[in-house]
Amino acid sequence: MLLRVESQHARQWYMHEAATQGWSTRALERQIGTLYYERLLSSQDRAPVEQEAAINIQALGKTPREFVRDPVLLEFLGVPSPANLLENDLEQALINQLQAFLLELGKGFAFVARQQRISTESKDFYLDLVFYNYLLKCFVVFDLKRGELSHQDIGQMDMYVRLYDDLKRGADDGPTVGIILCTQKDESMVRYSVLHGHEQLFASKYKLVLPSEEQLRDELDRERARIEERLLAQTDQVLPGSR
Repeated sequence: MLLRVESQHARQWYMHEAATQGWSTRALERQIGTLYYERLLSSQDRAPVEQEAAINIQALGKTPREFVRDPVLLEFLGVPSPANLLENDLEQALINQLQAFLLELGKGFAFVARQQRISTESKDFYLDLVFYNYLLKCFVVFDLKRGELSHQDIGQMDMYVRLYDDLKRGADDGPTVGIILCTQKDESMVRYSVLHGHEQLFASKYKLVLPSEEQLRDELDRERARIEERLLAQTDQVLPGSR
């Protein structure tokens, strides 16, 4: 199975991850089939990741952005379409398939709670899913949305993260990370909201049906192009005319 992976960098990475995480043959097959390594590359600077391909991901840097997957592939739930899927049904399906969900999230995630209540002086709030990442040393809060990302969703998650930091975060914990899982997200909304450049707040699309390899590669290419465009814009702000 490993020998079928053409890229040497990718093959070394899959080999190392399979050994360190104890992946079964089925788990390894899924990770290769869903282009897990390529999705990792799409969220980071390509060259350093490839140079460190055979080394523990911990060595790639401990920032939340390097751990967040986009898209998140949930084909293992066996749900054909989100159209008639309620958010609590999606939550229950993820709990039923928790091991597969942890595998998709990546290294270092441990389940903490579902529908965890956090209370202020006047209100109670319930967080869909809460995990802890022992590599980042922080809590990770998930909010599940059945449709397209809205500015209300972003504002709600921003509040959840602030509340969790204030009420649950320990003295030795890093800042809480918030991830909104939605079926679609408008890039302009991301660009002009608190999500832009935020190192603790993210929105990721989820897919309930596994795309073809070509479709997935096209989407990853688009995501990488957006990242490169954003990096060039940031460079221009620091060094005008550097392009």
